[in-house]
Amino acid sequence: MTVSKKDVEHAAKLARLGLTEQEKELFTKQLSQILEFADSLNKLDTKNVAPTSHAIPMKNVLREDKTKPFTDTDAILANAPEEEEHMFKVPKILE
Repeated sequence: MTVSKKDVEHAAKLARLGLTEQEKELFTKQLSQILEFADSLNKLDTKNVAPTSHAIPMKNVLREDKTKPFTDTDAILANAPEEEEHMFKVPKILE
């Protein structure tokens, strides 16, 4: 697939870019080369290649979330500017 100068002008207009004639010619050539390379990838035989979301196998390395009882709330509430009914008291932000 080739890109025309008109395509580059249209894309530049959408992106609000002011391009010189020299830049339009350069980008037309470069974008055509990029699309030709991408098109060459369609010629590869991928019949026996399984679809993947990553190039290498990925594994979740995070630990499992587990709840734990916590009884020392007084130590945490000692840092609170204000507390009410054994909870942090924060300023009202909604009217």
